[in-house]
Amino acid sequence: MTRRIPQLDLSHYTRGTPQERDTFIHAWGDGLKEFGFVSIINHGVDSDLIARTYADAARLFALQSEVKQQYEVPGGGGQRGYTSFGKEHAKNRKVGDLKEFWHVGRELPAGSAKKSVYGDNPFPVELPTFKENSLALYRALDATAAVMLRALADSFKLPTETFADMAQEGNSILRIIHYPPLKDMFVPGGVRAAEHEDINLITLLCESTSSGLEILTRQGEWLTVDALKGQIVVDSGDMLSRITNEVIPSTTHRVVNPVSTADDVVRYSMPFFVHPFPDCMLKIFDQCVTPENPKRYPDITADAFLQQRLREIGLIK
Repeated sequence: MTRRIPQLDLSHYTRGTPQERDTFIHAWGDGLKEFGFVSIINHGVDSDLIARTYADAARLFALQSEVKQQYEVPGGGGQRGYTSFGKEHAKNRKVGDLKEFWHVGRELPAGSAKKSVYGDNPFPVELPTFKENSLALYRALDATAAVMLRALADSFKLPTETFADMAQEGNSILRIIHYPPLKDMFVPGGVRAAEHEDINLITLLCESTSSGLEILTRQGEWLTVDALKGQIVVDSGDMLSRITNEVIPSTTHRVVNPVSTADDVVRYSMPFFVHPFPDCMLKIFDQCVTPENPKRYPDITADAFLQQRLREIGLIK
């Protein structure tokens, strides 16, 4: 029988009965420990907003290369604006992934101390709806992520706001990705997204436009995962793995190349990477340290860890 990642109903946590809420909390934590990936329904993010942002994405990536490259932020590590095709590669790989993407980060008020760290979002003047739709989607995913982080803290029997406070005004990123058909853009040795783990706490992956995502199970087998309409797929990243002392491992995943001409179609996806605020200390929780699982990592700030990983994937030198 084909294994599947758990599918959970977030409304059971937000407005369910005490029993439904308790069942969700346990299944959410157990799903991340077992698979590192969980599918969420009734997540509260408007499907029409997702569709509008995808429509903007199609128009965005259809722009001429020289137009898009005007929005590539020099020295920004790809954290805002456009990143060109093949620039990012997975850790320990030399060939770039067969994709281009656009990052939308948190909008902060003038005078915010974090503004100098995060930088400003460039928005394409050629697409008047892109800013409104992408920022609305960012805010919706940010709010949903906070709910999921509260449920995760409950699963660890920590104060409910423990993880959500780490991500409050965090350096979270909405990544809008374009994978062109490979008949147009194939590079020898290249993969749409080579096997990797996410850097952050958790990632919320909106329903994608076509298949290709696979995860590596704890048993060492590749398992296909599709974010279907009405679903958000959530996965655990390196920062969450670090602070839980790998009680929740960071799951390896990839986006494979199409296997046939019929499958060789354009693919868009929109992961939302949930990051802590820069000075947040990534410190292992005491209850995750046992004689059988001694402390694995020293303390490090979220920004120092992020910069280290951005160097490893080729986005900063």
